[in-house]
Amino acid sequence: MNETAEIYADIHSHLSFPEFDADRDETIVRLRETGVGIVIDPGTDAASSRRSIELAGSYEFIYANVGLHPNEVRTPFSHELFDELATLARSAKVVGIGEIGLDYHWPEHDHSFQPDAFREMLRMARSLDLPVVIHCRDAWPNMLRILSEERSSSLRGAMHCFSGDLEIARQCIGYGLKISIPGTVTYKKSLLPQVVSALDLEDLLSETDAPYLSPVPMRGKRNEPAYVAHTVRAMADLRREPFDEVARRLVDNARKLFRLP
Repeated sequence: MNETAEIYADIHSHLSFPEFDADRDETIVRLRETGVGIVIDPGTDAASSRRSIELAGSYEFIYANVGLHPNEVRTPFSHELFDELATLARSAKVVGIGEIGLDYHWPEHDHSFQPDAFREMLRMARSLDLPVVIHCRDAWPNMLRILSEERSSSLRGAMHCFSGDLEIARQCIGYGLKISIPGTVTYKKSLLPQVVSALDLEDLLSETDAPYLSPVPMRGKRNEPAYVAHTVRAMADLRREPFDEVARRLVDNARKLFRLP
């Protein structure tokens, strides 16, 4: 396969994380050989956002997001940190604000500071006219309430690694968000097959969330951007639509949302 062929988009892959330090170059070769033409690497705090920007600066087809993951919000939101993230978000290869959101899964974390930080990051995206990439885990009621309260005509983005049901998906789409499908669509107990089958293709995106959540048949291995091919294949099969058309449209969706050249 031509290494520059653009068949797939991975809109959320932590390729700059330490899990790839030992073989990042080889991983990038594999994803290109597979046909991945777009990779978006999200930040989870200021330091990781800087690493995402550095990685994106080294490859034409890799882009960065700047964000503050909810699990990194363990104290009241710092305006100094906000200013630092806003400065980073103005970097040339930054195409979105993420990974941001709410995560109430871990009982040992104080969740009380997450909503204020999430609101601030949504407002920063609005001020910079950038899409958002949102993480939600075990927090759907509060997530949907905040999205409703912070809703604006300019709000757009992706509900990354979507884990809700069809009704939640439709509410998110109503707020201007696309539904990003990870490898969990291939898992037996996943709700995603119904979501993928029922939604309009224009409302869907593809991702890996590497190094996490490897799709079948790669479960148990470290996930990587090349494995997005398995997710896209599963999406096409679920929709009973031609694979080439589904893959092409998912790439188009990513380019339009993140305004990629």
